[in-house]
Amino acid sequence: MQLDIKEISASAMVLFAVIDIIGSIPIIIGLRSKVGHIQSEKASIVAAVIMVAFLFVGEEILNLIGINVNSFAVAGAIIIFFLAIEMILGIRLYKDDAPETASIVPLAFPLIAGAGTLTSLLSLRAEYHVENIIVGIVINILFVYIVLKMSKRIEKFLGKSGIGVIRKIFGVILLAIAVKLFTENVSQLF
Repeated sequence: MQLDIKEISASAMVLFAVIDIIGSIPIIIGLRSKVGHIQSEKASIVAAVIMVAFLFVGEEILNLIGINVNSFAVAGAIIIFFLAIEMILGIRLYKDDAPETASIVPLAFPLIAGAGTLTSLLSLRAEYHVENIIVGIVINILFVYIVLKMSKRIEKFLGKSGIGVIRKIFGVILLAIAVKLFTENVSQLF
């Protein structure tokens, strides 16, 4: 095992920015008012299982269809770039339909372990050791669980403007990560 604090913190930060659980608090509050109770434990565990499973079998699925990890990392960098643009500019480039139930769908998937998160995992896998990414996943899932449990209190504390500022800061971090992923992997394709 090669646990590296730099790799753990980098992967945890990437996942934190992509999952954007703080920015999702308004969505969580909306789901809670529609459905009543959100099972924080269930949503967190299912999201963790999806992310770890995709970390291991995602590459095999890609190989099956003839795509290498570097190509996927470049595609992931482009998706992360657009997610960052959404966060920074406060616009919606991709929109899901409003769901009727909130237990697993859409909370665990696609809100927590969505396309951006899964793409980021494979992009991270192209650069970092798997065990460090798993520790990053665990850190994020613990944080997601805490946020789900305390979402009403966090919303009251931060207010709309506080959540907006946090989204923009993580948008800029995500943009820088997208550029780094793109430049490091695009050269290996040629």
